[in-house]
Amino acid sequence: MKKGLVLILAAILILTFSWAAHAIHETIPAETQATLPGPDAVKLYEYIMKSNPYTDWQLFPGKGRMYEGKQPHGAFLTTYVNNDAYFSIRDKKGMADGCIIVKENYTSDKHLNSVTVMYKIKGYSPDTGDWFWAKYETVGKVVASGRVSACIMCHEVKKDNDYIFSGNIMK
Repeated sequence: MKKGLVLILAAILILTFSWAAHAIHETIPAETQATLPGPDAVKLYEYIMKSNPYTDWQLFPGKGRMYEGKQPHGAFLTTYVNNDAYFSIRDKKGMADGCIIVKENYTSDKHLNSVTVMYKIKGYSPDTGDWFWAKYETVGKVVASGRVSACIMCHEVKKDNDYIFSGNIMK
């Protein structure tokens, strides 16, 4: 009798832990398992390519693949957002710390030319919305990173929209 009761209690305990583990998995996005890099273009590239591949992320809300772009990015663009960015855009609360936006920049004949990234890092650059900017060649070589004046000067016209051109992300 005692042995049967112990087995039943053990089974209940195992089921409880299994349910809790499943619930945690369902509420915490998988990308939180990989540690976000600091303001380092090489580590950021490693993160978006290997630790948490950006091509697995959602597209920027309201944008499809290969939408028409303009310079300096490219004739065609595909823009991906991590979970933090997706929910920030959806909820129109401004971009939360940890938001990453990755833009594939294509030539007019639809060949990938470069990848540009906006990465929100709390306290990194308060005067420019805390954005860390990076541009990479298709092989991952860093072309520009950090407080890139060309990026800031262009995006500054959208300061009231947290430096984002696509859609209204503020209420």
